[in-house]
Parts: sequence; C-alpha cells; structure tokens
Amino acid sequence: MTDRIMRRGVAAGLAGGAAEILWVAVYGALTGTSVVQVARGVTAALLPGLGSLWYAPAVGIALHMALAVALGIAVATALRAPLVRLVGPWSQSMLVMLVLGAVWSFNFLVLLPHLDPGFVTLLPMAVTLASKLLFGVSAAAVLRAAPPARVSAI
Repeated sequence: MTDRIMRRGVAAGLAGGAAEILWVAVYGALTGTSVVQVARGVTAALLPGLGSLWYAPAVGIALHMALAVALGIAVATALRAPLVRLVGPWSQSMLVMLVLGAVWSFNFLVLLPHLDPGFVTLLPMAVTLASKLLFGVSAAAVLRAAPPARVSAI
C-alpha cells in the first residue's frame, strides 16, 4: 500500500468518524439522548472491562476514531482495485455508500447484538444508519477531493 493511499484513507476515516460524532451529538442535543452513554457503550462493547470506568467515554471516542481510520484505509485501498478504477468518481462514491451501508448492517444486525445487545438500543436504528451513511458521504467527499494519482511511464 502506498503512502498516498494510506494518507487518503486516514483522511477519509477521520472525516467519516467526525461526521458520525457530530451527527450523534446533534441528535443527542435535540432529543436529550446521552451521548456520553453512547461513547461509554462503544467502550463496553469492545472492551467490556473498561465500560464502567470514569474515562470510558473518552476511550469510546478514541476506539470509534481508530475504527473509522481503519475503515477509511480499507475503503481507500478497495477503490484502487482495477475493476473499481474503471468506473467514474461518482460511481465510486456510490460504492463507498453501499459499503458503509453493508458495514452498518453487519455491525448492528450481527456483531453488536452478539457483543453487547444493550448497545444497539442506545440510539434508534434509523439514527445509526444515518450516521454510517454520513460517514460514507464524508469519506467519499474526501476521497473524491484528493488529486488523481499520477501515472508514471515504465
């Protein structure tokens, strides 16, 4: 993997992760939902022994952002596949959205109910789906904004 793909992936992941945090913060502010409990829930789902500690919300945000960066790198890498490179940038953006929808489906319908059934009840499913799709929009925008790769002569 090239440094360029890695940088694009990190930027896409940071943008997507930040968009999710902002979305949940706005939702929490409008509805009175505890965003601290959501951040604590991320910790409890991934590191159950730390979920009740006073710093669990900060750990949850750090875990969320680390996973977001990993997902951004995976998406940026996948977009470099020869078949995917044949489609235009708007089609690639739609593929990013589809991938993020699939990630949400796996997370909220399979993985999280197994890891921590209570976590999936902290927010309405529509809110969590919107969050993941906002990740996709943000990541796709970052990936589209990156300058095209230079083709070097062999």
